[in-house]
Amino acid sequence: MNRYLVFLFAVVCLSALGTSPNILVIITDDQGYGDLSLHGNPHLQTPHIDQLGRDGVRFDRFFVNSFCAPTRAALLTGRWPLRCGVHGVTHNKEAMRPSEVTLAEVLRPKGYRTACIGKWHNGEQFPYTPSGQGFEHVFGFNNGHWNNYFDATLLRGSKEEKTQGYITDVLTDEAMDFISAVQKEPFFCYLAYNAPHSPFQVPDKYYEKFKAKGLEPSVASFYGMCENLDDNIGRIMAHLDQLNLTENTLVLFLTDNGGTAGVPIYNAGMRGGKTSLHEGGSRVPLFVRWPAANWTPHKVAEITAHVDLFPTLLDLCGIEVPDLKLDGRSLRPLLQGDSEWPERILFTHNPINETNKYPGAVRTQRHRLVREVKGVGGGSKAKANDETAKLWQLYDMEKDPAQLHDLAEEQPEIVVKLSAAYDRWFADISREGLQRFPLPVGHAEHNPVELHAPQAFYDKPLVFANGPGFANDWLTGWSDMKATVRYEIDVVTAGEYDIEIAYAAASETRIQVRHQKDTMESVLPAANAPEVILAHRDEEGRARYRDRWWKHHRIGTLALPLGPTVLYLQCRSLPGIDLKHIQLTLH
Repeated sequence: MNRYLVFLFAVVCLSALGTSPNILVIITDDQGYGDLSLHGNPHLQTPHIDQLGRDGVRFDRFFVNSFCAPTRAALLTGRWPLRCGVHGVTHNKEAMRPSEVTLAEVLRPKGYRTACIGKWHNGEQFPYTPSGQGFEHVFGFNNGHWNNYFDATLLRGSKEEKTQGYITDVLTDEAMDFISAVQKEPFFCYLAYNAPHSPFQVPDKYYEKFKAKGLEPSVASFYGMCENLDDNIGRIMAHLDQLNLTENTLVLFLTDNGGTAGVPIYNAGMRGGKTSLHEGGSRVPLFVRWPAANWTPHKVAEITAHVDLFPTLLDLCGIEVPDLKLDGRSLRPLLQGDSEWPERILFTHNPINETNKYPGAVRTQRHRLVREVKGVGGGSKAKANDETAKLWQLYDMEKDPAQLHDLAEEQPEIVVKLSAAYDRWFADISREGLQRFPLPVGHAEHNPVELHAPQAFYDKPLVFANGPGFANDWLTGWSDMKATVRYEIDVVTAGEYDIEIAYAAASETRIQVRHQKDTMESVLPAANAPEVILAHRDEEGRARYRDRWWKHHRIGTLALPLGPTVLYLQCRSLPGIDLKHIQLTLH
């Protein structure tokens, strides 16, 4: 009788594994390894995320890039970000080549319903968008961050949609609705929360809890956002239970880079946070749960990375990996608890511009080799072999996990070996070169299309209003009539395009738009464009994350031929305008 029960249990397990699992990938933004109570944080509680870790397999040495967009590209393709063309987080450097094959593009032809909900950050215009990369259901935003977390206007596909409520709650509702709608079919839901990334905006009950502990506003908000995330992840786990989908749903939880506001308070003993090449910049949680697989819950100590998720998910789904140059490997053996796992070397490169070779790091099972670059923002103007690059640093991560003792001078042979490996790796992944891709216009799937100020090239004295030109910023200081703003575009459908501008102007201003030999001008009425009041908890957020009620004005119609070209904007009278974006609509 006992043998019969064992046989019956085995049949049930094999039957479950023979069914394509649903896939739910949950990725949070700027939440570090130390921002979970499971990892010892004494200040916040994350019971639902912790339970995922306890019920599944915990990858304790899982590495991603040190900031957002590169990690997302690697996760979705199984390839190092530079192979995908991703070498930044703004100015269209975050865009992933449309020729890249994503998880959604492999799973969808195999019968999977696909959804991208939340933050994309790998391109803003089709086909760089989720809709162009295999996702049929798209809701969220395409750029690097969002300024307003309450009653936000988001994108459904390429169309704006006003929402009600707190953004993390809204995104969770959307994911639950998607799962309910497609529950009879296998699904891949990529749920990319934008919290706890700044700006620090969170409902009162979460903020007040941590403010009462004496934490300063940004940390109180950040931890409140983490606990709100945990509540929402609890909601979606309960939803899977209610729909009887838990058993055959493969759930992954991870974050996109090291922590931010919480790092000075608790960082699990690691050095560095977001943007750092040290351990705290790229070591993040990865929890994997699939009850039907009957894995014994355990912790994995072997080093693994974001590039491993693409081959792992396809392997677990029984889908043949496409004939691509993948950089990751399937984690199935580690999930099953196998002891055999080959030695490997992982690399981190912080892409800052089209040419920089550093900052960079090398990670083996035991050592971390780091080469930093001096300067503001970690060397935001670093070039290949920049003379400002510091010497390589070497740390023994088994004996010195806090990275207090640089061993480079004591063990030069390891530095030589690992730095040579980095040189070979960088030469390989950057062989195709890097560029800011031209902005595609004329696709039926994205008409009209907005071209945003951070995607433009511009002349002095123009500057970005709120810093280096991150998402949602605008150009200001147009005090020279010789200065131009230029958009490099790729016209995929020749035709007549209406040109509209979003702007502010202290007084009536004449604007010129030209393309090759065609020129048109229009008088822009004075427009105040007052500030939108946002629910920031900290003063830095009020200064950095700003929205305005922009004036929209139709400039006229321009005939654009097929192919790459440049649109020029020039103020023909002063003072000039503040420029948010231009919009092109194909007739």
